[in-house]
Amino acid sequence: MDTYDRPQVRRIIELVKEGPTMRIVAITGPRQTGKTTIAVRACQLLAESGYTCWYVATDDPTPAQFPLLGWPDAIDIALVGATPDGAWLVELWERARRASVRSERGLVLMLDEIQLVPNWSGIVKGLWDRDRRAGYPLRVVVLGSASWRMLTGLNESLVGRFDALPTTHWSLREMATAFDLSVDEYLFFGGYPGALSEGSGTERLAAWQNHITHSIVAPTIDRDIVGLARVRKPALMRQVMDLAPQYSGKLISYNKLLGQLQDVGNTTTVARYLDLLSDAGLVTALSRYTPAPHGGRASPPKLIVLNTALMTAPSGYTFKEARADRSYWGRLVESAVGAHLYNTRGTATRLHFWRVPPHEVDFVIARGPHLLGIEVKSGKSRSQSGLDAFADRFRDARTVVVGTGGIPLNEFLMLGADDWLEEICNRLYPAP
Repeated sequence: MDTYDRPQVRRIIELVKEGPTMRIVAITGPRQTGKTTIAVRACQLLAESGYTCWYVATDDPTPAQFPLLGWPDAIDIALVGATPDGAWLVELWERARRASVRSERGLVLMLDEIQLVPNWSGIVKGLWDRDRRAGYPLRVVVLGSASWRMLTGLNESLVGRFDALPTTHWSLREMATAFDLSVDEYLFFGGYPGALSEGSGTERLAAWQNHITHSIVAPTIDRDIVGLARVRKPALMRQVMDLAPQYSGKLISYNKLLGQLQDVGNTTTVARYLDLLSDAGLVTALSRYTPAPHGGRASPPKLIVLNTALMTAPSGYTFKEARADRSYWGRLVESAVGAHLYNTRGTATRLHFWRVPPHEVDFVIARGPHLLGIEVKSGKSRSQSGLDAFADRFRDARTVVVGTGGIPLNEFLMLGADDWLEEICNRLYPAP
């Protein structure tokens, strides 16, 4: 199979070639979405174009990693045996500065797992400001296993210095291109490329379940969330994560969710923990759509896993068993559509659901004057009373069915949320 490059690889190269005007690039996103592969691949392609490129993983800052990428001066890059703290980062940066002056095209420094360096953002900000004043031909890319907000904190001012380059879970298009997954396989195994192992049968299923649980969920909770945010009750956070996938695709009140947790907490704590899980790319809580901003937050949220593997791995189902359970599979399809919309939406696009009993619409995409109601159908065609009521309530809205009787699921998952918003609102169903 040919090497598959995610779009971020090309974007990094474009930014590096901008020259001295380049800001620091921050590749952020959930664990196991290919951030390191993106950085290493960009380094390889930049090296082929004549750039000097250093890749340093803060969780393994040893020279052994560098010769594999073919850089002869790698032995001078890493600080062997040093703890990746502020002093380590400053010394590494100084070495990169000296090397950038000796290099014909400057130097690209890539720092992986940057969040392991305490107070990294303030240190990097100061070093980068000095580089701009002194004119060093040093370009910097940082990688972190969390959202930009979690990595930098809410009070850190980095405006004008960083360009965030987010990575999301792999889409159906990417998994089908890189691994030849069918749409049903994608629904069950999700968009984690590293979780797919060789072999078949129960051994492969067990290896995949173990990878999701111990290589993705556990370190995301313990290192990324607890390590970067103030979590007073880590045990409660883990319980919320254990419970939330069971309700993916369903509305559930915070009080009901709290009643099933073994630790003591309150609804405010549970809501905050769900926000952190959303920032970490695991589970999000959608609010009910209302025209007024934040007007739906008082209603019970709708939980959606942001990668369906988080729902299927702990379920105990095999692929065949999940496919045979029509109710479970229907919820899986709805979760996949919700995750896809959430992961592909633009910064100005909001994702909700809508419900005015007895009517309900699975998802609502809102951006500026555009409003789109989406109903997901995975079995026999159901009544469209929810979409009809939504269209009656919001006369400028457009509606669409995904699945049975509407846009085929595999076709819908090939385009992002904003693409469908433009496609349906402007072309297929223009305003009268």
